[in-house]
Amino acid sequence: MRRSGARAMLCVAFLLICGCSPVTAAAPVTPPVVHISPALDSKRARPDRGLLVSTSGGTLSNVQAYQGGEPVPGTLDRSRTVWRSDWTLKPAAEYTVTATAAGPRGPATVTMGRFRTRPAERTFGIVSTAPLPGETVGTGMPIIIDFDTPVTDKAAVARALEIKAEQPVEGAWRWTSDTQAVYRTRRFWAPRQRVTVTAHLAGLRLPGGVYGAADSTFVFMVGREQTSMIDTRTHQMIVQRDGEVAQRMAISAGMATTREYTTTSGVHLTMDKGNPVRMVSPGRSKGEPGFYDLMIDHAVRISNTGEYVHAKDNVWAQGRANVSHGCINARPDQAAWFYATSLRGDPVTIIGTDRELEWDNGWGFWQLPWEKWIEDSGPEAADSAEDWVPQR
Repeated sequence: MRRSGARAMLCVAFLLICGCSPVTAAAPVTPPVVHISPALDSKRARPDRGLLVSTSGGTLSNVQAYQGGEPVPGTLDRSRTVWRSDWTLKPAAEYTVTATAAGPRGPATVTMGRFRTRPAERTFGIVSTAPLPGETVGTGMPIIIDFDTPVTDKAAVARALEIKAEQPVEGAWRWTSDTQAVYRTRRFWAPRQRVTVTAHLAGLRLPGGVYGAADSTFVFMVGREQTSMIDTRTHQMIVQRDGEVAQRMAISAGMATTREYTTTSGVHLTMDKGNPVRMVSPGRSKGEPGFYDLMIDHAVRISNTGEYVHAKDNVWAQGRANVSHGCINARPDQAAWFYATSLRGDPVTIIGTDRELEWDNGWGFWQLPWEKWIEDSGPEAADSAEDWVPQR
């Protein structure tokens, strides 16, 4: 009996000792979860909402999205948990997505699949641009985009217009009408550089269910720096090329007997040119005093109110008196030189008259101080592509 009791007490003691060190099972590792919007396998996803990839329980280590073999640009946030496409999506297009999320422990989660965006029943797009694709322009050149539909959400469209210059500048879009947006830099472009303009319109939604049909990209070059200064009081025009005087020209400006015959003062831009250009007196019929109908050689247009720098063989007045109907005329050989060397967007500054060039007369955009230019543009119109978020 004593031995049996002793053995029982030893067993109890052994169990008590073992109970002080319990063995517990390891907690299961929960893999991170990847969320993709639009949902994979969607057939009619809204293109205007863009593509969003996020994860819970981990961080995104890789996101790859493609449409038609082209990568979809996107941005990962600082926490590495949310990736957004930089722009809206193309209507009626198929997208493939592969997203990898890594947790603090355990294997990564890889999610892949595809979805399709809905087609657009009504679309809008670009009908014309200035500069033209591949054009070489002067340092004052604006970027002008004309749309085929009145733009009712101007801020959204301005955010979708991206400018990339080899020498970045500050600039802003301003709407001159419901169908035209104009981009002007704060200061003239630096010469001899390449500028790329991309309109990320595909999938951008305007009120009324109108979608941008496609993205559009064009490239232009800023050429040498050429600026002209015209003083109507001294009847002189000085053309500088890359900071050096390239030509001194005696000129005759508007006679200023009426407003229409007064040359406008201000910063003009060369807009186009023709050789010859037909010039007809405004508001006058044949036989009336002051009527004219002439073919003028080597004419470079600088406004929408009939102002040109052009050739005229009235050397007796050039350098001495203003006798024109508002244009700047110069000796034929010098006018031919100016015609040959001018690029669209070259600045031509005129001083000395009491008629100021209106900012919306031709390309008189430099007439507005920068603060005034951006006053009605809004922060959305300034360069901010890196901060853009797809429209919700």
